[in-house]
Amino acid sequence: MRQPGGRSIALTLIAVSALAGQALAQERFTVQQVMSSPFPSDLVAAPTGSAVAWVFNERGVRNIWMARGPDFAARQLTTYEEDDGQAISNLQWTPDGASIVFVRGGGTNRSGEYPNPLSLPEGVTREIMIVDTAGGEPRVLAEGASPSVAPTGNVVAYLKSGAIWKVTLEGGEPEAWIKARGGLGSLRWSPGGSKLAFVSSRGDHAFIGVFDRGSERITWLDPSVDQDNNPVWSPDGARIAFIRTAAARRPVPFVERRSGEPWSIRVADVESAASREIWRADPGVGSVFRGVVASNQLLWSGDRIVFPWEKNGWTLLYSVPANGGDARLLTPGEFEVQYAALSADGGEIIFNSNQGDIDRRNLWSVSASGGSPTQLTRGDGIEWSAVETADGAAIAFLRSDARSPARPALLVDGDIRDLAPDAIPGDFPSATLVVPQQVIFPAADGMPIHGQLFMPPRTRRGERYPAVLFFHGGSRRQMVLGWHYRGYYHNAYALNQYLASRGYIVLSVNYRSGIGYGMEFREALNYGANGASEFNDVLGAGLYLRARDDVDPNAIGLWGGSYGGYLTALGLARASDLFAAGVDVHGVHDWNMVIQNFYPAYDTLRFPEVADAAFASSPMADIDTWRSPVLLIHGDDDRNVPFSETVDLVMALRVRGVEFEQLIFPDEVHGFLTHAHWLAAYEAAADFFDRKLKRD
Repeated sequence: MRQPGGRSIALTLIAVSALAGQALAQERFTVQQVMSSPFPSDLVAAPTGSAVAWVFNERGVRNIWMARGPDFAARQLTTYEEDDGQAISNLQWTPDGASIVFVRGGGTNRSGEYPNPLSLPEGVTREIMIVDTAGGEPRVLAEGASPSVAPTGNVVAYLKSGAIWKVTLEGGEPEAWIKARGGLGSLRWSPGGSKLAFVSSRGDHAFIGVFDRGSERITWLDPSVDQDNNPVWSPDGARIAFIRTAAARRPVPFVERRSGEPWSIRVADVESAASREIWRADPGVGSVFRGVVASNQLLWSGDRIVFPWEKNGWTLLYSVPANGGDARLLTPGEFEVQYAALSADGGEIIFNSNQGDIDRRNLWSVSASGGSPTQLTRGDGIEWSAVETADGAAIAFLRSDARSPARPALLVDGDIRDLAPDAIPGDFPSATLVVPQQVIFPAADGMPIHGQLFMPPRTRRGERYPAVLFFHGGSRRQMVLGWHYRGYYHNAYALNQYLASRGYIVLSVNYRSGIGYGMEFREALNYGANGASEFNDVLGAGLYLRARDDVDPNAIGLWGGSYGGYLTALGLARASDLFAAGVDVHGVHDWNMVIQNFYPAYDTLRFPEVADAAFASSPMADIDTWRSPVLLIHGDDDRNVPFSETVDLVMALRVRGVEFEQLIFPDEVHGFLTHAHWLAAYEAAADFFDRKLKRD
């Protein structure tokens, strides 16, 4: 006999089940969807008016966009259509704001080859180009790099074949202009455009040169045996300030440097070439220079010079009178300043920092002469790369949060609006992304370590889930509680979100020797090639996950790229009983080989103690205890981590019968230049973890 109301109950259960199925379907998304938003970079303000421009990388298709006040309607300037791996960078406005000069293509490797990740048979090049903001196709000005547009005179200076070249904005025949010894760079025009300052790096020393367009002569500013760099012109063009660091044989990388011979700031008279020291860092903490992301590490504001200094163990901003005197702290507190730029009138510094929210970034401003900083943005977002329009009407910047990806935005009279909201695809899964939680757990040696915990959108009490650790590269990086401000880690955040959507508990680990937590954390004792002290953080993160009652202790994996690939391999080599599988993307496996990649003069026979420590800190030293399966991903034109690192590891794993899979991208570089390769790598990684960590 039918129970009273039985039909109603049955229909209700069917409806609830259907709704639950719909909700689950909405929470599921593809790797393609979560990586579909265009990533913005290279945000620059025009020298006049209220225009800004930036680069959008939309699924590997890179184009220049701009917006002009008062309406700031965003529009696309270039019309490239292929995911061809050709970067767009070095955006510079012409003095009249009518055109933008830029570089298309990447730099050469040691064989002189441009990156060609699609293996195009005709090859590729790197070109300096110009596009008119009123419309039209970009024009090629010259082959080269690092263009610097003169403030007057219709000239672009640039670098090519070890010399400084010039070409007019209309094009024409480029001319080799300045041929000087050393590696030339840091091209800086004087305010009137009559002179060009540059740096000539000569190995164990570096000079500041000034080329006079009238006399066509080079003047070297107070040459010494030390390293001079970061030249910045005074507003009147009569003086140049620069940083001088004491001569020293280059140390082996990845060895902590908490103190050294103090660096200094000098100001030179351009006519006489004589300079004098206006400030010197104190001995001890802060005596080793630590920079920020800026157009120059010295910003000349009125009669003061603004600079970063780590005097209290945190990278903060200070200013000093251009004629010399005591340094004035502009940004007091225990936090890190990351990006800094002068305001349009040159009187203030606009910067971002993790003040009050150590795993995020907000915007601030402060007068170069001192006073209390003003907070410009608040809340749970991440903001960076702020620039003020030339008319002072607005501040343009890039921003993100936990669910909304990186995008350009505008701050006007305290109100924020996105510049190109329609650029984010309609099926981008913002609403279904999880909000990562800040967690702080102990490393194996007790050091507190920050991380971001991604929980699956739907979990059931008493059920255990597979888990994955993520390690960023660098190691001078910090993952934040939202979409990252760098394209490489914007992608990594997408994969972590995708894994969480598929039922994984994901922990992104900000291990020691990374940034964001002060000098002592960054300059960790015995880190990297000098002892691999970060393994304490790898082990601590794994033990933290294994102790959770919602984690399957037999299904913990780990993944990362570059330095993160190193820690992934180190975890598998030293703790296969804890880590069941790993995805190692262009990771380091023998520090001695990688040190040589950055310092060709490094010789293991000359430095036997260093070499022994470097190898002992490498995954290859513990290869005999590696048992867990691994997926290895690498491009064979990698200019950061030699491809041989993966070749040598594969040979060692084969001999020992360790299971491995490989995904190799011919002609691809370290930070994959094509979107297709990112998709292939991440889909392969997710599939690998599904097969190795999930139970049937």
